[in-house]
Amino acid sequence: MLLKKWESAKIMNTGMQKIGQIGVPVQNLIRALSFYKDSLELPLLFNTDTMAFFECNGIRLLLSLPEKEEFAHPSSVIYFQVANIHNTYEKLKAKGVTFIDEPHLIAKMESVETWMAFFKDTEDNTHAIMSEVQV
Repeated sequence: MLLKKWESAKIMNTGMQKIGQIGVPVQNLIRALSFYKDSLELPLLFNTDTMAFFECNGIRLLLSLPEKEEFAHPSSVIYFQVANIHNTYEKLKAKGVTFIDEPHLIAKMESVETWMAFFKDTEDNTHAIMSEVQV
């Protein structure tokens, strides 16, 4: 069931206002830091020996070595919004990003098409680029 924006806003009445940070577990921080900084071109805020913080349009992305074994697993999928999925796909492929699939249409709702392409980071986490296109 799809909810209208105002209906979903009524549901979010818990005091939570927005996502402040997303954590991604990594096995090799130096390798992951290079991927997110150089391949995805996210601005690096700062890093330590066990963590790296990136800025992604108001949401902080935290890469961290797992503190305990139970945290050492691939992360949830992060969907990075892009203006032109085909151009971004080609640019990231040229930088060596490993894609699972090519950009493809996921859904069409009225005058908007949602396109996605999934990729792997250096730590075997699956993420995606997505674009909502007016048609």
